[in-house]
Amino acid sequence: MDRLRVATLNVWNRCDPWEQRLATIREQLSELGPDVIGLQEALCGEGFDQAAAIAEGLGYHVAFGSTRGEPIQMGNAILSRFPVLRSEVIALPDGGTSERRCLVHAVLDAPMGPLPVFVTHLNWKLHEGHVRCLQVRSVADAVKARAPIHEFPPVLVGDFNAEPGADEIRFLGGLTGLGGPCTYFADCFALVGEGEGVTFSCGNPFAAQNREPERRIDYVFVRGPDARGRGRPLSARRCFDRPGTNGVFASDHYGVVAEVSR
Repeated sequence: MDRLRVATLNVWNRCDPWEQRLATIREQLSELGPDVIGLQEALCGEGFDQAAAIAEGLGYHVAFGSTRGEPIQMGNAILSRFPVLRSEVIALPDGGTSERRCLVHAVLDAPMGPLPVFVTHLNWKLHEGHVRCLQVRSVADAVKARAPIHEFPPVLVGDFNAEPGADEIRFLGGLTGLGGPCTYFADCFALVGEGEGVTFSCGNPFAAQNREPERRIDYVFVRGPDARGRGRPLSARRCFDRPGTNGVFASDHYGVVAEVSR
């Protein structure tokens, strides 16, 4: 294979009907077959491991991280077909809010060499774009420090709770420095996306009940391509955007799956 398949999904923690949603997630994950998938709002603790339940029997290694101190922690997870060499959790700024967000980083033992993967979930409130701007600056700094430019281009996925035109996403795309140095990550869907890109949609009954604007807020980014052509976005589309065979959607979010050159 000359390409790497990467996906992202906010699993909506354990909101009901969890058992039916789990069946849909596992069914559609098996069909999708990504090499790596980043999960947000995953719960872990007191005998319950949501990421492990999703991965069970599907051949994925799991790395989970959270900066919350509750007995049952909500955080981000990476499911990988490749062994996890190491992982860490990086706390993100809260901007004076009560949110406790983080970036989970894992280095995967991939066939083409160590693969750096990052997954995050930013503040969710519509009026907290200023906080998300702080968080994406922190994310960019963390990726730069942990993924040297000469190594395989890092993959960054997650629920950014921001539309493509928002400052926080424009920053990641190199369109603003937010008052400081610029960076650049390729938004796979923006470059090579097929079909509709909205990931929080009133077409999903779990999302419709929140009466929020429809928008594209879930992303697969890659810092590439590099001088060797690695990390070039090849395809992208929405996923987890239909009910499972049991008639239940996977989450209140749709996911995104992309392929990048390796």
